Amino acid sequence: MSNDLTTSTIDRQNVLNNPYALEKIQEHLGIGGITWQGDILLTKVQVVRLLGVDERTVERYLTSHEQELVTNGYRVLRGKSLKELKNSFGTDIDVGTKTTVLGVFSFRAFLNLAMLLTESEKARAIRSRILDIVIDVIAERSGGHTQFINQRDEAFLPAAYQEFSYREVFTHALRDYLDMGNFKYGVYTNKVYKAVFHEDAKEYRQILKLAEKENPRDSMYAEVLQAIASIENGLAHEMKTRSEELGRKLRPKELDEIIAQIEHNPYLKPTMEQARTRMASRDLCFRDALHEKLQAYVQAVPATDFERFMGETGKALEERLSDPETLAVFKRLKDR
Repeated sequence: MSNDLTTSTIDRQNVLNNPYALEKIQEHLGIGGITWQGDILLTKVQVVRLLGVDERTVERYLTSHEQELVTNGYRVLRGKSLKELKNSFGTDIDVGTKTTVLGVFSFRAFLNLAMLLTESEKARAIRSRILDIVIDVIAERSGGHTQFINQRDEAFLPAAYQEFSYREVFTHALRDYLDMGNFKYGVYTNKVYKAVFHEDAKEYRQILKLAEKENPRDSMYAEVLQAIASIENGLAHEMKTRSEELGRKLRPKELDEIIAQIEHNPYLKPTMEQARTRMASRDLCFRDALHEKLQAYVQAVPATDFERFMGETGKALEERLSDPETLAVFKRLKDR
């Protein structure tokens, strides 16, 4: 994550989409406010006081970052909603009886503003604490193993087993239909990786800081493994077909041409783009790892992914391997 939350919409949203970090930040900051309709609300006057800026500064950010702040919970109350708020809290919100329009910040919107403000020392201190808490929460929820946080996804093991099956189909096709020495397995594994996410195994290892004996695929997300499996299976089929047509094994140049065609196959494009987006976005958020060749695919990680990899539905690999239902899935895949 960037050390300067003021400059990155994606980094800010990754904080605000993380319910586990928000809970800890709220507990730590203890900013007060009122709880209404299931959310903590702060008036503009309270926000000005908490962040140590004048009201004009807050108004300027509300104008320049309106959509972002509204998305994260800033709203303007009027009419029935404002009347209900006044009747519920009266003097607790320090709003005059003649007020007809009131801008209020949810806790998320307050944090959003604190991450944007460059004029406030108090906001700067909040940003620093936010970064510390997010790092601590991700480490805690992943058991300290962010390199393999992908394995907490319930979709990981079925995808890994499926990819393993298609990997065998692919390596057998390389053996039977490609005229090249045994180093072809490493060469074409890298070409598949580059087709999916633009990096070879060495580059991927360096970015994720994997040890030499660690298998890169053990750290890949289910969507990435599925994209790899699709290409491996397609390549195996094309190699067999082309080799039988020619009545001989393929030359490396001929296989390279097949890979180029598959890489630009419109049927596979959505699968590969999804894999690149998931890898680039999640690795930046969960592993603080930037894939420079995939920067164009980086997006904010949705709240559902925090539950998927850090919540109760996310389990460590050891737990999943002891689950009879998971083992039954493996058996069905093996027997397909």
